[in-house]
Amino acid sequence: MVYIIIKTLLTAVIIVGISEIGKRFTTFAALLAALPLTSLLAMIWLYSDTRDSELIADLSIAIFWLVLPTLLFFLVLPWLLRHQYNFWLSIFISSVVMIVFYLGYATIGKKLGLPL
Repeated sequence: MVYIIIKTLLTAVIIVGISEIGKRFTTFAALLAALPLTSLLAMIWLYSDTRDSELIADLSIAIFWLVLPTLLFFLVLPWLLRHQYNFWLSIFISSVVMIVFYLGYATIGKKLGLPL
């Protein structure tokens, strides 16, 4: 249980740290957020729990293929915000667009044999 609390706190500190840095240094915060921190942490925690390199390799290649649909979110969100849409509505719409694109992408990807 202590291990889960440590993992949670460390992960939370990184996310909060990036949001706090973003208040003063947007580009630097964006750079940190663009790093695959979530993926790296997930791989570190998974490897610590399982010691299974093959599982990490599978996770890594699946992340690669699944990052592509998420990029659409980062195009739609700023467009909506710059067109004066409400923040929460923009997050919602961007998420829905990403999910719809992801579902189509997954359907096509499975037919093409991508590891999704």
